[in-house]
Amino acid sequence: MSSTSIEYTKKDLPSNVTKLGAALVVIGLVITILAYFIDHTRSAFNNLILLMFLSSVGVGSLFLVVIEYLGGAVWSVPFRRISEFFGAVLLILPIIAIPVYFNLHDLFHWTHIESVAGDKLLEEKSPYLNEMFFTIRVLAYFLIWIMFYLVITRNSRKQDVSGDQKLTKKNIRYSAIFIPVFAITLTFASIDWLMSLEPHWFSTIFGIYYFSGTVLTALAIATFAIVSLNEKGLLVKGITKDHYYSLGALMFAFTNFWAYIAFSQYLLIWYANLPEETFWFLARWEGSWMYFSIGLIIVRFLVPYIGLLSQPSKMNPKRLKIMSVWILFAHIYDLYWLIMPTYSKDGIVFGWIEFGFPLLAGGILILVFNMRAKNQNLVPIGDPKLKRGLNFRL
Repeated sequence: MSSTSIEYTKKDLPSNVTKLGAALVVIGLVITILAYFIDHTRSAFNNLILLMFLSSVGVGSLFLVVIEYLGGAVWSVPFRRISEFFGAVLLILPIIAIPVYFNLHDLFHWTHIESVAGDKLLEEKSPYLNEMFFTIRVLAYFLIWIMFYLVITRNSRKQDVSGDQKLTKKNIRYSAIFIPVFAITLTFASIDWLMSLEPHWFSTIFGIYYFSGTVLTALAIATFAIVSLNEKGLLVKGITKDHYYSLGALMFAFTNFWAYIAFSQYLLIWYANLPEETFWFLARWEGSWMYFSIGLIIVRFLVPYIGLLSQPSKMNPKRLKIMSVWILFAHIYDLYWLIMPTYSKDGIVFGWIEFGFPLLAGGILILVFNMRAKNQNLVPIGDPKLKRGLNFRL
């Protein structure tokens, strides 16, 4: 019995889920290691997709936790711990980044000193785009994200035992500090890892583009886990379709937000018609990339838009799980569209190598979640807003 008079008994997650995660990690590792031996450049580009996808899950999940504290939301309190668990992906991001970092020369044109020399634009950008400063920035991103994650989640866990409301106030203060830090670090991380693949390209809203996909991904994976766990009776009793509707409405809203930002970026570049901006889109409208770009509109926007448009669909557990998985797939599709044209300018390249990294990502997410859930409550039972969260009705 918690301080909020809510009954909750911790239950173990099904063992078959852990086995599935371990199997996916093993299969994914075998494929990715083999891929590096066969084609390390292509593998490095796929590894970058893996890194940015897991970054979206980790940082996006921390953002959802922080925005709840800062906004004083109550409806999401009963399952906030789910996002806290997925945020633990941040702890292994430095490991995922290691093989990418050691293949910088295969990924980034600006790392080739001989290419920079004589290129006026790259010479002007060299104080920012150089390996030493790049390394410092990347380490800073990881350090900041992990530090805030550990502090905020530690206070959340301590509250399960003490029920101390001062811990909530502390997390509100930390959240207020984190929001501008989050905006800056996520923007620069997207510029460093993604935008600088084409160092001659300019876009003023690329950081917001990646932000929209990041939050949408965090919402999708949290929604899938929340609905699945609640159906199995592993969460606290009282989560209703009103809570489901809020999750579905947020996914729908950020689907539209992504489309708005993506179209705005395209429209501004198309209208200005500057060569230093248009070449990036032109490369994605040539050959087989044209069909992939059209597919992005369908996969990333039209399918989730139609799937979550009606009010009943936002409250239907089965529909929410399907759309959540689809949105996760759509984010990988989007990252492939952002990254792979730099590797293969002649057209789409797709084979067994591209399967290994998503399998590894799925296994990592399952294992990280299960390891955090093994020794912690799935519900923040000490949070003073828990009862109000369960009583939430639209």
